[in-house]
This record gives sequence, structure tokens and C-alpha cells, in this order.
Amino acid sequence: MALSIGIMGLPNVGKSTVFNALTAAQNAEVANYPFCTIQPNKAIVPVPDARLDKLHQLVGVPEKIYATIEFVDIAGLVKGASKGEGLGNQFLGNIRDADALVHVIRCFDDPNVVHVSGQLEPRVDMEIVAMELILADLQQLDNKIERLKRQIKGDKKIYGPMLDLALILKDHLEREEPIKAYPDKNSEVFVNFNKEMRFLTAKPVIYLANVDEMALSKGNDCLTEVRAVAAEEGAEVITICASLEQELVDLPEEEKQEYLLLSGVAKNGLDQLIGKSYRLLNLISYFTMNENEVRSWTIPDGWTAPQAAGVIHTDFQKGFIRAEVISYEAFVRHGSITAARSTGALRIEGKDYVVKDGEVIYFRFNL
Repeated sequence: MALSIGIMGLPNVGKSTVFNALTAAQNAEVANYPFCTIQPNKAIVPVPDARLDKLHQLVGVPEKIYATIEFVDIAGLVKGASKGEGLGNQFLGNIRDADALVHVIRCFDDPNVVHVSGQLEPRVDMEIVAMELILADLQQLDNKIERLKRQIKGDKKIYGPMLDLALILKDHLEREEPIKAYPDKNSEVFVNFNKEMRFLTAKPVIYLANVDEMALSKGNDCLTEVRAVAAEEGAEVITICASLEQELVDLPEEEKQEYLLLSGVAKNGLDQLIGKSYRLLNLISYFTMNENEVRSWTIPDGWTAPQAAGVIHTDFQKGFIRAEVISYEAFVRHGSITAARSTGALRIEGKDYVVKDGEVIYFRFNL
């Protein structure tokens, strides 16, 4: 499963610069005017993993294939977007399929780059975007409620619980509370309803504070305010200087990392975002290999071996027989699958086995 992340924020906060920095792709136009991004920018980016690099080195096969993240950068939102202001909420549909949302907050002062409201007020900016997501969900939910009222006449058993939930969620949104705060999110009816509706306010949000280079090491008042709001919500914050990281895109990785360290940054924006996204979404990685490739796969923590096999191909899950499993650390100690087998380090696991992060797995299946 490829992780998908939507990038959103007000106009002129540096979303497209962030997109370019994260994806190392200079294909998102950057300009000093609102709504520079009209069509959504999309890019699929490999997830760096030093463990995969080591496995590839050990086994010596031709290819290594990383897990991927899809980034989607949409047009800037403004107050009233849900009612058609600015470019309207038409582009919000482009991030309904995202697993998580990155909300870019402007935390740099630059007279050459206009701010949509004329001044830096991170809390206000964050509230505007949050409210537009609520209003967009409410609009979608109102339309669904009207359809359910017609459908319930044909089958009350199926559509009754859905309508009851829809009305509860409508009240929830009208109180300006995101759907992620709904207390019974694990109920079967909610899980299925959210899968259909893809509520924006049900998605986890990571705040990305876009600062100037000086603030990377010293911070500033805007960054402090972003962190305070995020703490109130229990949300994660990433701090990057997007303009700096974009400038470093073409440098060799070692030079890039050295320059970031000199600027007071231990990890680049992509590494920060991947780490926080995986933790936030409770994701892990496992590895497979054959004579042609070593490969990393992303799955939710807690999945069983057959479920993990299904990510490779649905037939692997249907015909699952067993899994031969070894931890990454044990594989590195033995140096090869042959050596691991000979010492008994390769375990045989069945259908109930829960996959752990970093395991190397050989699936046996019958089509």
C-alpha cells in the first residue's frame, strides 16, 4: 500500500516550495501571487530506508525497490473556500483519498512575498483552514443525508444506521468539531461510512512550519505559536526551511546533509515527514527478496502474514500457506538466507502470525 499525503494551506505560505523540496521535483510552479497552484501537483517519492540499502548490498541482486509516498499539492485555501471563494473547494476532492494531511503554515517574514491577509498570524491561519475543512465535510454530509432519507424508504435496515450516524456527525460538525474527535470511530458503521465519505476532518494532520534559515536554529514567535496550537490539538509539528531545502535538491546526499547540519537540522523535511507519518498512521515496513530484487513494503502495524502477503498480490493472501520469517538484524548477522536457514534463524509462521517491523519474509502460497 502506497502512503498518500495531501499538502494544503493558505495561498503564499510556500506549499509548492515545500512540495518541490519534499519530492526533489522542480515541477510545482512557485510565484509571488495567490493561487499560483491551479492544477494539483502530484509526485510519487521513494521512502528512504537504510535497512533496504544494507539488504541490497548483502544479497547482491540487480534491483532495490523502496516503498513509496504520493504527495498531492493543492491550490491554496482561503476563508470561504467551501462556498466557492478563491478557487473554491473543488480541489479539496483531490486530497480526500489522502491518508494524512500536511498543513503548511507560513512562519517567515518576507516583504517580497505577499501574505494573503497582510500579516503573519499562525493561529488565525490554522483556524481558517480547519474551518474550511469542516464546512467542506458538512456540505458533503448534507448531500448524503438527503440521499439517505430517500434510500431509507426502500431498506431501513441497511440505511437506518447510516442515517442515524450521519445526523450525529452533522451535529458534531455544526459544533465546529472535526470528525476525528467523534468518540466512536472504531464502530463498524463509522468505519464503513468514513471509507465511503472520506471525511477530510477525520484525517490526521501534521503541521509543517515553513521558516526562514535563521529560525531553523533559533526559532521565532510564529513557530512558537504553531507549536502551541498543535499541542492543544495533540498534533505533530515539522519545522523546515523549504526554500533552503529546494536549493539543496541537486546536491549529492552527503553534501546536502552536511549543509543542513550546519544550519541546525538533523533530518531533512522528507525524513521528518516520513517518520512522523508512519508513527501517526501506525505503519511498519517489511522486506522481500528474490533473484532479481529486494523490496520494501508498507503495511499497518498489527497485520497478519496473509494480509501482508496480500499487499504484494491478492492471490498471495488467498492461497497463503506459510511465511518464512527472519528479523532484519538476524539476516544481517548471518549475511544470507542460506546461512540463516542452516542455523535455524529462519522461522516458519502460519496464518495468525503478526508481522513485525523490519522482518524479511518469504511467502509460500498455492494458487
